Amino acid sequence: MNSSPIDEIKARLDIVDVISSYLNLKKAGSNYRALCPFHSEKNPSFFVSPRLQIFKCFGCGAAGDIFKFIMMIEGVEFKDALKILAQRAGVELKPISPKEKTERQRLWEICELSTKFFEKQMEGKMGQRVKKYLISRGIKEDSIKEWRIGWAPDTQNSLISFLVSKGYKREEIKKAGLAFQKENGQFIDFFRGRIIFPIFDLNSQVIAFSGRIFETKEGPKYINSPNTILYDKSKTLYGLDKAKVEIRKKDFCILVEGYTDVILAHQEGFKNTVSVSGTSLTPFQLAILRRYTKNLYLSFDMDVAGASATKRGINLARLKGFNIKVLILPEEKDPADVISKNPKDFEKILENSLSIMDFYFQRIFSKYDKNTLEGKKEIAKNLLEEIKRIQNEIEKSFWISKLAEELKVREEDLRMELAKIKIEEEELGLEEQEISKQPQKSRKEILEERLLLLILKTN
Repeated sequence: MNSSPIDEIKARLDIVDVISSYLNLKKAGSNYRALCPFHSEKNPSFFVSPRLQIFKCFGCGAAGDIFKFIMMIEGVEFKDALKILAQRAGVELKPISPKEKTERQRLWEICELSTKFFEKQMEGKMGQRVKKYLISRGIKEDSIKEWRIGWAPDTQNSLISFLVSKGYKREEIKKAGLAFQKENGQFIDFFRGRIIFPIFDLNSQVIAFSGRIFETKEGPKYINSPNTILYDKSKTLYGLDKAKVEIRKKDFCILVEGYTDVILAHQEGFKNTVSVSGTSLTPFQLAILRRYTKNLYLSFDMDVAGASATKRGINLARLKGFNIKVLILPEEKDPADVISKNPKDFEKILENSLSIMDFYFQRIFSKYDKNTLEGKKEIAKNLLEEIKRIQNEIEKSFWISKLAEELKVREEDLRMELAKIKIEEEELGLEEQEISKQPQKSRKEILEERLLLLILKTN
């Protein structure tokens, strides 16, 4: 009797291998444990049992097998989790009839076909000009293929017509973020006359696109797909599908702002680089990054970050215990500029990166005169706020001592001022708010958890 695809997948895949591609699992007896990816915690309460082939979090209650884990971590339905794991296990699934396909599957197909359409346009006259431009920016042909960069022709409905001919409805194309509808009911291609950068999920499936303006001054430099059921900008990091293994291996992640920054970084060996793609760091992105590392190297425009959303994202990362370093780039240069000129220069910038507190000290002391009373007050006000966010008390004491020494004031006075400072509640992020909303566990659930914990400890 033939086994089902589910049984075959379970036979071929080990839950430890699957989950360790998302989380940093550590041995705990005959089991493994990690910080739970489904809620915020400082001490690991997420356990994986190789013998039982299950996972269980004793903090938030999440539990199940590899299918349940993929459904939760990727935010997909069972059929989509089956497809992801079948691909990983090398199990061939029977073709699904159009009626059986989920809406998510059809949108994935639309995104994949659209990527192929945009790639095909690179063979035309305009596409060759695009390729020449990309190569002039330092992007090699192999990288163009690897990152599947394409060209959207400057026409109203070339892509729509192509997708309709493949059996997809205009409304579906709109739901995938690839078309919009005018008041007269006409559907128009969302991306027109732009270089196309596909955006991938953690399994390297295309979920969205970004279009860069080319040979025209009209419109914004970049436009991105709107949020869809596949794509949420606040939960996506460009390049993470290709960077996650290297991030875990090197135990740090380089965060940049642009697509070409990521592509050139990977091309020259800095494969632990990802992009926030124009957003500030969000609680969701930090939760994803925490699966792989707690060390972030930021290549942002820190002068613009002052009181902006970027600064709030950095503050949130610090409150969540991330170790942050800042890359000091030459004036008016971004990583792509430095890397394309000389990759070794970028390597030196990485080596000479500053801790976030060293960076703040350097910047604040350059703005105010530490020899005047007003200057001392402003420096203390700005830096004590940053010191307040430090989670480790020993580290906090170190920076208070350093500040007292630089300002020639008493530590006791600085500690008194520090006690007056309150960190905004919004910086605690969405995850903490979600924890407080979780319902209380019943007596039965508590007993079940205790029993499972005993099994995990003894197997």
